[in-house]
Amino acid sequence: MARALPPTSSGAPHVRPKTAPADPGAPRVRPKTAPAASGVPQVRPKTEGWQQKKDAEGRPLLQFASPKRGKPPVHLADLTPEQRVEKAKELGLPGFRAGQIERHYFTRWTSDPAEMTDLPAAGRDELVSGLLPPLLTEVRRLDTDKGDTIKFLWKLHDGALVESVLMRYPGRITLCVSSQAGCGMNCPFCATGQAGLTRNMSAAEIVDQVVRANQVIARGELGGKRRTDLSLERVSNIVFMGMGEPLANYARVMQAVRVMTDKKHGMGMSARGITVSTVGLVPAITKLAAEDIPVTFALSLHAPDDELRDELIPVNSRWKVDEALDAARGYFERTGRRVSIEYALIKDMNDHAWRADLLAQKLNERGRGWVHVNPIPLNPTPGSIWTASEVAVQNEFVRRLNAAGIPTTLRDTRGSEIDGACGQLVATEDDEAAAAQA
Repeated sequence: MARALPPTSSGAPHVRPKTAPADPGAPRVRPKTAPAASGVPQVRPKTEGWQQKKDAEGRPLLQFASPKRGKPPVHLADLTPEQRVEKAKELGLPGFRAGQIERHYFTRWTSDPAEMTDLPAAGRDELVSGLLPPLLTEVRRLDTDKGDTIKFLWKLHDGALVESVLMRYPGRITLCVSSQAGCGMNCPFCATGQAGLTRNMSAAEIVDQVVRANQVIARGELGGKRRTDLSLERVSNIVFMGMGEPLANYARVMQAVRVMTDKKHGMGMSARGITVSTVGLVPAITKLAAEDIPVTFALSLHAPDDELRDELIPVNSRWKVDEALDAARGYFERTGRRVSIEYALIKDMNDHAWRADLLAQKLNERGRGWVHVNPIPLNPTPGSIWTASEVAVQNEFVRRLNAAGIPTTLRDTRGSEIDGACGQLVATEDDEAAAAQA
């Protein structure tokens, strides 16, 4: 199994407070540097048990382009509604049959022709196989939290392995989806990035994780619902915090989001229940803000100072902390949606009190009411430099942010016992052996 490593991000949608935007004419206060003699040790990030890929100049290697591999079969969820109609006609059936297939797949969560009795028997199998080719093969699943959390290992058509995590909370069901097989951001603390980027996932491969999760829920295989919980028995919240950097697979992620939120030709989910995270690809953040799809946006920051973040998040060499925060603030201004800042608390590495003050300073100098901070204790590994902050330190970090007027909630983590928490999703040798038999 994968070692317990710290999370890349964690979060959930929050209600936006109705407060005034920042004054664009206000002077920008320059952040202070670390206290010269705080007496608190500074642990430097380093990889453990694996070798970080680096370029010829010794800098961590970033992979933005997906390696070329065989493309997955074209699926209903990859197509626009108009293209689906044309595809049905190509298969020799009237175009309106595409709408029937949409309803079966997106709202009844089935791709089984035998269950689509409103379709004519003649040509039914051909139509379904043409629009709904199989995409994900379930290799294994692990559960924890009394059955409230399930981690799935999926094999894609080319043998690539990805994982997703299904979690029941009071009043909602959240699915953490993968957007890439592997990841090219090369963060030293994240298990997913150890092997680099295998390939981008298609929009349909992303959507199919949701459909398959809904099938599991419908069969009663996700435990824990209480009598007082009147929430619907389907995925209500999506977090793009599984394998991969979502904004590095921008076009396909956005196609998947459009399918998820399309009330007529898709899954009809609320965009506010979908969280898209990033380690800070600034041009893509700006592009996302212009989409006019009010998803929740989460920035995985993990350090407010460039000196440390350059080591923690290699993409910080391209776009610095201030640039990422400016883009996040721009997202709020364009959409009115409060931004989540994700921050893994790592003992003696990024949990210093002065860093809480610096983070609050940087956020407040961009205005009030636009952001919420989600610190999350790292998933500890005995003897590792990557270990959770002491409880007293966590509490002080949160206290300082709240005292500065930054809404801050210390979040728990789900699935660490099954290596299903954020940053722990990685295909192990055991997974690959199991996939070979699937």
